[in-house]
Amino acid sequence: MRMTLFGYGKTAAAIAERFGQSDIFDDKFEKEESFGTNRLLPMESFDPERSAVEIASPGIPPSHPQIKRAKNLISEYDLFAECSPFTIWISGTNGKTTTTEMIGRLLKTRGAIVGGNIGSPLAKLNMEAAIWALETSSFTLHYTKRARPNIYALLPITPDHISWHGDFEAYEAAKLKPLKLLAEGELAIIPAKYADIPTKAFACYYETSEDIAGFFDLDIAKIKFKGCFLQDALIALAISKALFDEADYDLLNGFILDPHKIEEFKDARGRLWIDDSKATNYDATLRALDIYGDRRIHLILGGDDKGADLTPLFARLKELNVTIYAIGSNRDRLMKMAEDSGIDAVLCGFLDVAVSKISEKLDDRAIGLLSPAAASLDQFSGYKERGETFKSLVDTS
Repeated sequence: MRMTLFGYGKTAAAIAERFGQSDIFDDKFEKEESFGTNRLLPMESFDPERSAVEIASPGIPPSHPQIKRAKNLISEYDLFAECSPFTIWISGTNGKTTTTEMIGRLLKTRGAIVGGNIGSPLAKLNMEAAIWALETSSFTLHYTKRARPNIYALLPITPDHISWHGDFEAYEAAKLKPLKLLAEGELAIIPAKYADIPTKAFACYYETSEDIAGFFDLDIAKIKFKGCFLQDALIALAISKALFDEADYDLLNGFILDPHKIEEFKDARGRLWIDDSKATNYDATLRALDIYGDRRIHLILGGDDKGADLTPLFARLKELNVTIYAIGSNRDRLMKMAEDSGIDAVLCGFLDVAVSKISEKLDDRAIGLLSPAAASLDQFSGYKERGETFKSLVDTS
């Protein structure tokens, strides 16, 4: 019996390369093709009776007809459950990448490598590494049945990927699943609102950054990161402290934030613009608004909002001095919500129009902020292209 892989993305390709003897099913394949001991097959040709185990790529939702037919469905994490080293899983709605990369930086000399939802799929990771720090998506957690981390760091959960999971409750349940899998002696760092979720792990419950600092005896004054990144930094330090009784503030403070994440730059006239293209859900946009809420804000919103309820975002926008510039596939919805909320809004449709209109009004007391609260695939190849396009449209020469 052969291994079945649903979806031909980097996860499936890495597994097929490592193990061979795989049947890869994807909607984009029209006929059977072979490469080595692996086969590429149309999705509709999947036969559950001829499959020993099925692994779904994160992009394949549980609502897919062939996923529903699968009888032995596991996750990529389950596949390596018996042979992976000490593992740290990092999940939540926003801040996963930053926190994972900070942990990798702090624990590199201890033999840690990072992977999962960022960088390399598990099939590409070194099995001899001392520690795996894995950015862990709700998609992977949904399919995971037996794998568990040694440490689970959960950032706050807010609505996202609703169309994939079906509703917020299913999305939230996926994020909380590891708490029920953890064993005694393992560590969970989780929001206090989930204190009633049973877990055998030693749990640190937090509501604020100060809670994390107090629990692990960390000095916030020594950390350069502020706003939404302070919590990420504290969780990374907390894990280092828990494992090795180390809190290297200087090493942490040398961490460079990724592009397109609250990235400030100025145009040729010295006016401030912020590229926050990685804000693909409204909670990420709220994090940016918390930093710049005392400024006049020209805010570019829009894209594929994945079915999320944007009411909390507009409740916050009503409190600010803001004009919305609506782009993307949900632009009409944004305009209607702005009208209902009494918020000034301009229908732009496309990013270049929004930047042009903002440039006409922007002064040195205001900011031009791209924080779309939506995915980018309706108009771009990804958030990186959206961010780079945004920066290219702003005249910095």
